[in-house]
Amino acid sequence: MKKRILFDETMISRMITRIANEIIEQNKLDDIVLVGIQTRGVHIAKRLKQKIKEIENTNIPVETLDIKFYRDDLEKISEEPEIKVPRFKLDLTNKVVIIVDDVLYTGRTVRAAIDAIIDASRPKAIRLAILVDRGHRELPIRADHIGKNIPTSKKENVKVHLNEVDDVEEILLI
Repeated sequence: MKKRILFDETMISRMITRIANEIIEQNKLDDIVLVGIQTRGVHIAKRLKQKIKEIENTNIPVETLDIKFYRDDLEKISEEPEIKVPRFKLDLTNKVVIIVDDVLYTGRTVRAAIDAIIDASRPKAIRLAILVDRGHRELPIRADHIGKNIPTSKKENVKVHLNEVDDVEEILLI
């Protein structure tokens, strides 16, 4: 398996700064809730929160979303999968929810996140912030805020490593 480092810690930090600035420019900050998809999306959302606080001195709430019960491949796991409605600390109704994740590929994870959020509340709008968009969409989903677009083949994989989870900070092409 051949690996190539696409981005290091410095570049990832710049991507977070760029996304945070776009969020600030395009939204009323009082209405925003960042919703990180477990696992790495949560850490990226927390970094965005911190960067927005540094720039605007505004505290943006962060929620965590586990989408495993909303996946469209649950029947592969069990014949009668258990569906759990997510519980958020905040009411997301009438908020601008920004879903945050590491890599956007087919769009199925984001679709599952949207389903979960809508089951729990009625947001004013749902947006998407993604560290890496690698293409190959299977659903009509696009990111509003993108760290980097990386064209890939379907045989390649993009892997994001974050210090909080992996004890290393890099984005790899495998």
